[in-house]
Amino acid sequence: MKLIFATGNPGKLREAQEILGEGFELVTPARMGITEDIPETADTLQGNSLQKAEYLYERTGCDCFADDTGLEVDLLGGAPGVHTARYAGESKDFGANMDKLLREMALREREAAVARTYGFHTPGVDRKARFRSVVTLILGGKPHFFEGVMEGRIALRRSGKGGFGYDPVFIPDAYPGQTAADITEEQKNEISHRGNALRAMAAFLHEGKS
Repeated sequence: MKLIFATGNPGKLREAQEILGEGFELVTPARMGITEDIPETADTLQGNSLQKAEYLYERTGCDCFADDTGLEVDLLGGAPGVHTARYAGESKDFGANMDKLLREMALREREAAVARTYGFHTPGVDRKARFRSVVTLILGGKPHFFEGVMEGRIALRRSGKGGFGYDPVFIPDAYPGQTAADITEEQKNEISHRGNALRAMAAFLHEGKS
């Protein structure tokens, strides 16, 4: 079964292929002649993943899927959320995104410390966060949605040379003391938000084939 996956990232393509297994051929939009940026202007993760999948389906008529991911930080009221990739600007510079995130976290912590010095009761600063992914699969023109979550917390500083995006500042609950950039790609794939969503999609597809 051929599926178009809305990505140009070799790591994401490899992860999805390994999860789906034999019997599925994944192709990129570029292989189908789609080289432009696919729009993602919705205000929710599900909306963005649906928008990207519909864009591919309308242009190819082929079964396809797309994902959208957001980092939700409790201390920041769920931000950056749907704006995760462009948190520091339209350039999708994840170095700048991480710098802004760490600055925002430090500011909130300083504000809490100042409030305590003036006798105001403030709850302890919680660095809890999660990555959330929504995958939209369009099969025969009908959309299906799958969600995956990876719980963790935001580190005080960057660590690790692996991964991508916010991995150097995200400590998964499954690997306390290590960021997602410290662990191996295989370890991350076992617990990742995207991996969990893709596994749910894979189970759905395999059930349909049985």
